[in-house]
Amino acid sequence: MKVLIACEESQSVCKAFRSRGHEAYSCDIQECSGGRPEWHIQGDAIKEAYSGKYDLMVAHPPCTYLCCSGIRWLYNKDKSRNEDRWASMQKALDFVQALMEAPIDKIAIENPISVISSKIRKPDQIIQPHHYGHPHKKSTCLWLKNLPLLIPTKHMDVEYKITSTGKKFSQWYWDTSILPVAERSKARSKTFDGIAQAMADQWTRKYEQQQELL
Repeated sequence: MKVLIACEESQSVCKAFRSRGHEAYSCDIQECSGGRPEWHIQGDAIKEAYSGKYDLMVAHPPCTYLCCSGIRWLYNKDKSRNEDRWASMQKALDFVQALMEAPIDKIAIENPISVISSKIRKPDQIIQPHHYGHPHKKSTCLWLKNLPLLIPTKHMDVEYKITSTGKKFSQWYWDTSILPVAERSKARSKTFDGIAQAMADQWTRKYEQQQELL
C-alpha cells in the first residue's frame, strides 16, 4: 500500500508501516526528526492528501486550538485575543474537515479529546497507550473511514506521579512537563510506538491477505 502519514515529523507511524513493507511517507511543514528524510515530505499535508497517490492516510492534525484542555483560553478577558483564538479554532476545524474529505479510500484522523467531537462528529474509537504496551494514560480519539477499530495488543498498569500536594499525573505527562515548550509539544504529540505498530499491523492486514491470494 502507499500510505500517507499527515502532520507527522517524528516518523513513528511512518516507520511502523515501513516495517511491514508498505510505501509510507510522513508529511509535515517541519523537517522530520525520525532520521529517515528520504521517507519524509516537507510541505502541505492537504496538497499531498489530495494528490491521488495514496491508498491509506493516518493524519495527526495539530491540536493546539482543538483540544478541550485549551478551551478555557477562548474565554480570555482580552476580547481581541478571544476573537483570534476562535478564528484559529475554526481554521483548525476546516483543516480537519479537509483531511476527512480527502480522496483516499482508508482514512484515520487522530487527536486528543477535542472540539472535533462536537463541531464535526464524534470519534469512532477512543484508545489508551496502556492498552498497547505502554504504562501511560493519554486519551486518543480516532475518526475512521473504511478502517476497523483498533484491537488492544498488550494491557499495562498505568504509572502515575503523585505530587506533594496530592495531585495525580500520568508519569509520561509529568516527565515531559520539564522540557522546553517546543520540545514538550513534540514529545506529547508523538504517537506511542505500540499504537503506531497496532495501526500498521491491523490496518494493512486485509490488504496483505488479499495480496497473498493473488
